[in-house]
Amino acid sequence: MAENLRIAVPKGSLFADAVELLTKAGLDTTGLADPGRKLIISNPGVDFIIVRPTDAPVFCAYGGADCGMCGKDTLVEADLNVMEMVDLKFGGCRFIVAEPEDAAGRAEQVYERTGSLRVATKYPAITQRFFAAQGKQVDVIKMHGNIELAPITGMADYIVDITATGRTLRENKLRIVDEVLESTARFIASPASARTDERVRALAAKLEELAAQQNEVKVTAGGEGK
Repeated sequence: MAENLRIAVPKGSLFADAVELLTKAGLDTTGLADPGRKLIISNPGVDFIIVRPTDAPVFCAYGGADCGMCGKDTLVEADLNVMEMVDLKFGGCRFIVAEPEDAAGRAEQVYERTGSLRVATKYPAITQRFFAAQGKQVDVIKMHGNIELAPITGMADYIVDITATGRTLRENKLRIVDEVLESTARFIASPASARTDERVRALAAKLEELAAQQNEVKVTAGGEGK
């Protein structure tokens, strides 16, 4: 008898949509929507491993899960040996570069004068890659809390962060100066599982079909030119 398919399911903002999509894909998700303190929900044929979003690629890369879900941002930041199989079309956000509204252009002046910038972020790999592509030298300050404070207090010239609506930026009087990347949830798998486990490939195909249907509904509801 085959072992259960192990799927890493991200906690947090992606969780509800992930559970809904897995249910629509025909998996037995009994108990998953409200797992309490359980870290693994086991149902016939499948084990759902509930993880932090940043750990989903780690589980897939090192054999803790056959497949899973996480944001594109998490995937890029982790830079691990996992296969991105499907854009799931939910959990949309974007990475931006921002500076204080009352210091517009000051960072560029600093760079012209010193040849370097200080950038605060929770995502050092994405940040380094973005500025390296522009040929700019940056000193990345890794933070875990409210990075909006970094430029406000003069600790950094820029921040690189995720935004969905821009509300937090506006409330803290920060303005967007550049776009880094757009992110949505992705279905990922270990290369070995994607290659040898038909269940992973079948699930990927079903999720791709469901994501396309959901995206079509959103476009139709939005109308043309929205």
